[in-house]
Amino acid sequence: MALISLEDLDGLDDDQLDDDITDNPEPMDEEDRDRLLTHWQAVASTHHVSVPPDMTGPIQEMTHNNQQREPLPFTPITCHEKMEEVLYEERLYPAGNWACVTEAEGLYEQSVSLGFMKLMRFICKENSKGRYLGMTVPVVTNIHMMEDGNTLKKDVQTSYFLPAEFQTDPPRPSDSGITIVYREPIRIIARTFFGSTTEETLTRQIDLLWEILGVGDDFHRDGYMVAAYENPSIPRRRNEIWFIRRNL
Repeated sequence: MALISLEDLDGLDDDQLDDDITDNPEPMDEEDRDRLLTHWQAVASTHHVSVPPDMTGPIQEMTHNNQQREPLPFTPITCHEKMEEVLYEERLYPAGNWACVTEAEGLYEQSVSLGFMKLMRFICKENSKGRYLGMTVPVVTNIHMMEDGNTLKKDVQTSYFLPAEFQTDPPRPSDSGITIVYREPIRIIARTFFGSTTEETLTRQIDLLWEILGVGDDFHRDGYMVAAYENPSIPRRRNEIWFIRRNL
């Protein structure tokens, strides 16, 4: 689920890898574990991120539970279409507890990837419950803009919404870099796009949605949210850019 772009990995059959491992109910042997780690390391290398060997456990855990994902709850408000194409949707997301980590690397995708690896460890037993917590989707990142309104600031917060089971009693992270944050409800405009998420693609999607919405002061311009729904091994994975309304 980490936001690591996969443009072209020669010699790796991603679909076969996922099917071989996720569909096998038996515990992975050493060969499967090595193959899975090598796959993730290859994906990570496309954006200059390394995956350390101690990520083998979390990667294995999340791969086996790949089909068990809890969607974030929300209330749909409106859906705007043009010529049978959905331009954007408006939704209300409830208050809730999130596990959040902030990184400030040279590239947006580096910050998100490193942040999500920390969240993976938290989800996969490095927490006060000592158990696998379960995955929710989407994973959401908060981005902030420089004063020019066109350039992303380096600090990127990657966030995981805690499953319903843990909302009233959030587990404590073992990593001091992860904080549990209670967020108030937000009302957002969401527009779907597919593919990798880089500073270039995000600024393009932000500009496009502003063109659709037109000039106005109903939304924050200094920060946006990016929602990721799918595994990084999917070249045209689903993402959304979120504009945040100033008022509910």
